[in-house]
Amino acid sequence: MRKMLAAAVSRVLPRVAPKPASRMLGAAGTFADNATFDIKPCELYRLEEGPPATAVLTREEGLKYYKTMQMVRRMELKADQLYKQKFIRGFCHLCDGQEACCVGLEAGINPTDHVITSYRAHGLCYTRGVSVRSILTELTGRRGGCVKGKGGSMHMYGKYFYGGNGIVGSQTPIGGQVAEAFNMASLWKLPCVFICENNLYGMGTATDRAAASTEYYKRGHFIPGLKVDGMDVLCVREATKFAADHCRSGKGPIVMELQTYRYHGHSMSDPGVSYRTREEVQTMRSKHDPIMLLKDRMLAGKLASADELKDIDADVKKEIEDAAQFATTDQEPPLEEIAHHIYKDNPPFEVRGANPWIKFKSVS
Repeated sequence: MRKMLAAAVSRVLPRVAPKPASRMLGAAGTFADNATFDIKPCELYRLEEGPPATAVLTREEGLKYYKTMQMVRRMELKADQLYKQKFIRGFCHLCDGQEACCVGLEAGINPTDHVITSYRAHGLCYTRGVSVRSILTELTGRRGGCVKGKGGSMHMYGKYFYGGNGIVGSQTPIGGQVAEAFNMASLWKLPCVFICENNLYGMGTATDRAAASTEYYKRGHFIPGLKVDGMDVLCVREATKFAADHCRSGKGPIVMELQTYRYHGHSMSDPGVSYRTREEVQTMRSKHDPIMLLKDRMLAGKLASADELKDIDADVKKEIEDAAQFATTDQEPPLEEIAHHIYKDNPPFEVRGANPWIKFKSVS
């Protein structure tokens, strides 16, 4: 699986009454085992059929998605706070508002699929299995981080997850250009899903001011594409399943554009209001928020109670606070370990430092 980063457009998802299925008795009353929801159809390119226009959500899945999205949201808000308190330095790109993308993607693939991403990847890092504690600790540059405090926001890694490339688009072929990656993947019929997280803006420019064509799902030209409502976790999940099945069946690559929206600016130095209005951001928060949409569906489908979701919120808040406490008190890596883990499975050897007289030892 491959992931490429662009900017994004978000769409209104119509509120549709759920179709409840069988029920179960819970501590807070009677809950449905699952419910079926209408979801926004994807726009297709070079495809005769696409993902389904309905999705089944079980109570177990709903609770899991809700908690995961809340965890990503609060983790990013905590990262924002730690940055302003100067515990986090350097580059930091937050993905709050885009939670349906990382959660929906993970729900649609296998744990052993490989995910390669650019920056703004804290959410994907978490859904791939890296803990909040190790993510926040990596952001503060401490030894307990997922890259032992040496990677920071833009260079996080985990099992089957290669997260963070400072050059936009460089993750697509892992060195090279997007067009060449599209060509080779199509030529060799590689099982790659190229994902464009289209969050409406580049670094500070709206997509329609920078691109003659904003239909990114068609940018593969000879590769099929999907345009997906990236604010709806069910839309993303169903589209990802469809795209993954397409690739696994030997049909070659596919491009998937997720129309989403970031609440923060491009990076921590960007307030995000010089090229878009505060009213626009507030409208997206109040009418298109991915967590709110899932919550409304779960309540309407009787998959959970409001009190139950409040309890999840409280648990998430505590876990985030505990993780932040560790992230701000853990030890920083010592200077003598700066060259460790440069290579894998090698005996220790010396690495030159800033001048020929400074030497560090590399230990795998």
